[in-house]
Order: sequence, then structure tokens, then C-alpha cells
Amino acid sequence: MEKIKMTTPLVEMDGDEMTRILWKMIKDELLLPYIDLKTEYYDLGLEHRNETNDQVTVDSANATKKYGVAVKCATITPNAARMDEYHLKEMYKSPNGTIRAMLDGTVFRAPIVVKGIDPCVKNWKKPITLARHAYGDVYKNTEMIIPGPGKVELVYTAEDGTEQRELVHNYTGAGIAQGMHNLNASIESFARSCFNYALDTKQDLWFATKDTISKKYDHTFKDIFQEIYDAEYKDKFEAAGIEYFYTLIDDAVARVMKAEGGFIWACKNYDGDVMSDMVSSAFGSLAMMTSVLVSPHGYFEYEAAHGTVQRHYYKHLKGEETSTNSVATIFAWTGALRKRGELDGIDELCNFADRLEKATLQTIESGKMTKDLALITSIENPTVLNSKDFILAIREELEK
Repeated sequence: MEKIKMTTPLVEMDGDEMTRILWKMIKDELLLPYIDLKTEYYDLGLEHRNETNDQVTVDSANATKKYGVAVKCATITPNAARMDEYHLKEMYKSPNGTIRAMLDGTVFRAPIVVKGIDPCVKNWKKPITLARHAYGDVYKNTEMIIPGPGKVELVYTAEDGTEQRELVHNYTGAGIAQGMHNLNASIESFARSCFNYALDTKQDLWFATKDTISKKYDHTFKDIFQEIYDAEYKDKFEAAGIEYFYTLIDDAVARVMKAEGGFIWACKNYDGDVMSDMVSSAFGSLAMMTSVLVSPHGYFEYEAAHGTVQRHYYKHLKGEETSTNSVATIFAWTGALRKRGELDGIDELCNFADRLEKATLQTIESGKMTKDLALITSIENPTVLNSKDFILAIREELEK
């Protein structure tokens, strides 16, 4: 069979631990036999980020701006334990945070729905799409260890030299402090991305923050969304028969649990990180959720919405068998290939992405799956496959 030709490369961002192992298996078994794969490769594994002082992360984001479409493997965001484990020069920031800050836009995450995997929340009948703001807040924070008594202030110095000061806290002993920021322009992009996506998919849009407590920071998000909605989208939403409404984040969580799904839930950066894991896990598995960063500048970055599966990686290093779910990583590749095909006018690439997704779901529906799905499936007597055999079963289904 002649391989499908590509004209423009994808930006390929390799990652860490068990997902890095799966990444190679997916390429070797599900992509390279069928596609003349063109990628510009960046190794975002923690060792290489450390060697390059994290410059490789910046380079990969700039390459995404150049080529328009990227696909990313899960990566480690180091903590103190990882500093020692990997002998790091410094505690590098989240690569996702760096890339999102450079590309702007919004992360849309939606569960991959498959027959035989029923949501834990019984009334969820349709997917819930999480729209996560992709800039700032805790992911671009500045932190400080406070060694002893003293005061911490927020200081804004205008271009003319005038200052505004707000007391954070008068410390009587040791503690910690954190400064966060966001930008009106980024919040405006976030709002428009969400409104446009809601119109494109004909779904209601919910937005939630904690403006009752955060009367300036979160309230600014609320106000910008409302101003843009009233000025640009109200009539369009009414014509489409869909609704936009704002509520507090704690109220939204309670409402989501009693809803049937089929809507977009827009969240600030950290809320979106946490809530997308909750939604994906409740729909079946953290490994069953798609994630795409959509930039208003026309850049797309596809990734799995889960981590590096550290526990399985340590088993793999000991030579023990793992049964790691690769579905979301496969769907990251199919999403990127489909978008590349759309932008370059290569129908065969789009069709291949569709077929690979269909083969993946049909493999599960036929009763062949990884252990995480076997534990929750309603399919009787499922066949539990290890990490490699699950990918090979998908290949067998694809070749049909």
C-alpha cells in the first residue's frame, strides 16, 4: 500500500515516562506503516529540557507558530522530588504552561465516549466539553518563601513612575507568598474562543469563577465575558437557540453533577485543569479525554489530557508488564493529523484519522481493552490486553 503523503510537517513534542514509551509504539505500529510522516521533532523529556535550560520548550512553541499544528506527549512538571530524581538545575515551570502562554488561546477538552464504558454520573447522557483558559494565573506565578517577620506588598509602577501599593500580609513569622497575573487581551481571546466554539458546536456555554471572593481578579473575567457577549454574541446565541450563563464555580460544580451534559463549561486555568480530570475520570478514564489548544492566531496543539503514568513507567523499568491506556494519546495524533489534512487539503490524511479513531473505539467495543477500562466496562468478560497488545489489536482492526 502506498503511504499517505504529507506536504507540511507537524510539530512533534515528545515527552516523559510511560507516555513516551506509548508514543513510540503508536508511531511504529499505527502511523509509520500508513503515512509518510513528516514532523519537526522536539524532545521535551525532562532530561533534555534540563540540558537545554528549557529552551527546547520555547523552540517547540515557536515551531508551532511557524507550522500551525503540533502534537504533544505528556510531560513531567517537576516538584522537589523530581529535582533530586533527575538532578535538575532548577525547578522548571510546566511545559504546557509555557507553550500555552506563548500560543494564547483556549484548551478544549472533551471525553471520548465509547459503548460499554458508562459514566459514573448516571444522568450524564452527552459529553461535557471543558474550555480551559490557557494563560496566566498559577501557571505563570511568582512565588516567594518568607523567612520571618515583615510585610509583603503588591506594587504597580506606572510608566510615569507613579506607584500603587496593596498590602498582601504583615507576617509575624515564616510563611509563603504568591503573585499571579492575567491580561485583558488574553481573557478577551478566551471569551471569543468559547463563544465561537459554542456557536460552531451548537452547545450552551457555562462560565464560572469565584468573583464573590476575588472581587477584582475573578470579577474582571466575569465582566469581560459579559461585555463581549452583550456586544458581539447575544443575538447570534439567541438565533442559534443556545444559552450563555455565568455562575459561581461551586454552584457550577453542583449543577454539572445534576445535568445531562451536552454543553461547554468554561473555566479559568487552574479550575479547568482540575475539572477536566474530574469530568474525564467520571466519564470513564483520564486516558479517555481529548485536548486541543486553539489559538486565535490559527495555531492548534493536540495532546492527551492526562499525565505521564509514572507508576506504570516504574513497573516498565523493572521489566514488569503494564496495561496502560493509550487512547487519548492516539486521539492527540489523529486530531493533529486531521487538522494538518484540513489545512493542507489532504483528504486522505483526514480520512485516515477518522479510520484510526473508529478502529480504536471498535477495538474497545469488541471487548479488547486495557485494565483501567476492563475494571469499569459493562461489556461481559472483556479481554485485558497489555500496553503493546492493545495497540496491536487496534492495528489489526485498522487493517480490516
